[in-house]
Amino acid sequence: MGNDLVLVGAVLASSFCIAAFALPFVIRKMRAAGIVGRDVNKADKPEVAEMGGLVIVMGIVGSLLLAIALRTFTEHQFDFTSLLAAMLTMTIISLVGIFDDLFDMRKDVKTVLPMVAALPLVALAAAGSTVITVPFLGAVDFGMFYIVALIPLGVTVAANLTNMLAGFNGMEAGMGAVMFATTLFLALRNGSVEMALLSAAMLGALLAFLRCNWYPAKIFMGDIGTLLIGATLAVAVIIGNMESVGAILVLPYLADFFIKAINRFPSTKWWGEIDSKGRLRPVDGKVRGLCQLVMKLTGGISEQKLVMAFIFAEVLCALFAILLYGRLF
Repeated sequence: MGNDLVLVGAVLASSFCIAAFALPFVIRKMRAAGIVGRDVNKADKPEVAEMGGLVIVMGIVGSLLLAIALRTFTEHQFDFTSLLAAMLTMTIISLVGIFDDLFDMRKDVKTVLPMVAALPLVALAAAGSTVITVPFLGAVDFGMFYIVALIPLGVTVAANLTNMLAGFNGMEAGMGAVMFATTLFLALRNGSVEMALLSAAMLGALLAFLRCNWYPAKIFMGDIGTLLIGATLAVAVIIGNMESVGAILVLPYLADFFIKAINRFPSTKWWGEIDSKGRLRPVDGKVRGLCQLVMKLTGGISEQKLVMAFIFAEVLCALFAILLYGRLF
């Protein structure tokens, strides 16, 4: 376990450092190239650099390549094939996000493409376990259904859920950091080195990114980042055989999905209007997503408090997952 902790720590630290070092450069380059977006939740709607998810990809890939190097030249051991399959899925998802950020991909296409990205995991599962540990039920073998349906659906659903609940300074990175801190802890408690490495790589990159994404944001992660958060969560829990943990951690995203489904997935007016006291309220008084529901129930709320409320909700989900899987009691 001591060697595993050193390896995981090295991945976490290197991911943070790579992302932190790349952030100023990416911000300058995106602004110079005109790749910017309006911060619609501010009174003056300033332009903010976009596609910051590239920094997260850099941190993840760089740190996991370090893990592979350490495995090759030192005594550190983990399942090399699983990690490569995970990296390939995450890379394909990143490419989907880049294309969407640059060319505004059709929603139906963006929804389906993550299934293609899941193919490396499908191949991995075909040669491995098809058992899922379900809370209160124990281990359940889903057989071929797990391989051909549950894995592609899991990656697709998770990626699209985290892509929808976004758009507020620090929300995506903050909630994501809580999720991956949770999966990192559970991976270490349950002895899943591969899941721990994936979680540490994402956590380090998100923490570095959060420094420039917190209110007032200097950069947005874009779809490349929001899609990658959900896909990486799915990949990590699939490889760690803790799929139910992933289901628990996306509960706030699932609530947002149902509200937006009722409203036919609006692409505009999902943000907040700023009142005279600087609080956000639903545009035209209509609730189109979970964020606007919180705005309405609170009678108006600042963007910082709104984001903190969602991070706190994610912390509650994390505590529930830890109680079920952390072997603390």
